Amino acid sequence: MFNNIDLNQMNRLMAENPDAKHIISQLLENHHTAVSMIAHEIRNPLTLISSSLQIMEAQHPEVKEFHNWKQTMEDVRFMCDLLNELSTFNNSRTLHHSVFSIGNLLKNIAVSFAISLDASGSSIGFSSKIAPDMGDFTGDKLKLEEVMLNLLRNAREAVADDGTISLSAERSGDQIVITCRDNGCGIPKDRIDTIFDLFVTYKENGTGLGLASARSIVEAHGGSITVVSAPGEGAEFTVTLPV
Repeated sequence: MFNNIDLNQMNRLMAENPDAKHIISQLLENHHTAVSMIAHEIRNPLTLISSSLQIMEAQHPEVKEFHNWKQTMEDVRFMCDLLNELSTFNNSRTLHHSVFSIGNLLKNIAVSFAISLDASGSSIGFSSKIAPDMGDFTGDKLKLEEVMLNLLRNAREAVADDGTISLSAERSGDQIVITCRDNGCGIPKDRIDTIFDLFVTYKENGTGLGLASARSIVEAHGGSITVVSAPGEGAEFTVTLPV
């Protein structure tokens, strides 16, 4: 699978050499098709296995006491999650544009996240500050929602039970600037340069696809995503999108 450096080099070649553009475009299309086919072929039998195990558990509750049953179920769920995230990453640069109010989108995301915290009985403090009149934005609404929810979920996993998370957004000239902050465990200096890399994860049962996909989606919109963090001082992720 191509990493971000490969894609940047390909984009540069396509901009510099019209003859290379067609070849590289076809290569990328074939690459995405191959990944999609592989994921599809694995997902089908895996879904059947998962369903069979769930039926077995429902009909014979005693299997929950079997040695390694819990681990087996967790492994199957992880593989399903991995395939879903792989598909998301594979399609992260394919955008379906529409014109929408980015302010309303972010407000809805904030409300949904706050409700999820309440529903789980979490004592994590959450606040949002979305500037009014941010105007319309042209982009892929669903994919940008995926980015923000990914950042908020990561923040939730990073903070303690009494931690705090905030989401803010404003329009600065011809840019939308969105910031997600938390006061959680923070990111060590030797890891911060690699957290957006594909298949790099420092979370237990993480896939290493979430932040890689987030960066890919943001860059496909012509924007950027950065992080400032230190151990014990939380993290601040900033998404910048051109209007």
